[in-house]
Amino acid sequence: KYFWPRPSAAGANGYDGASSSGSNYGPSSAKLLAAVTDKAKAVSEASEGRKAPIDLVTSSGSGLDPHISPLSAYLQVVRISKVRGLREEDVRSVVQANLEQRSLGLFGEPRVNVLKMNLALDALPPR
Repeated sequence: KYFWPRPSAAGANGYDGASSSGSNYGPSSAKLLAAVTDKAKAVSEASEGRKAPIDLVTSSGSGLDPHISPLSAYLQVVRISKVRGLREEDVRSVVQANLEQRSLGLFGEPRVNVLKMNLALDALPPR
């Protein structure tokens, strides 16, 4: 029903501001591999078999960054349009309206604010 944010490793249930941090799993960690594999499978199944972008299966360094890449947002358009009974074009326009470019034109990557997109979805009338 909503855009999925980037996974969080902050606290037992995620997005705990008092416990901000990454998972501390190293790149050779079996637990990290299992978590990423499970998330990638779930995203792929919900996205008609397409590969999951890295930001939908890994948390950020702080564990508190829910923004996602434009690719991750567009990947979710079909799922959301079906669940909500919306036209795909309308859901795509929500993504487009919430794209944020690099800070000062050179820092970071283009991203999409998940909270703003989900609030915009709730404001759309059903088909």
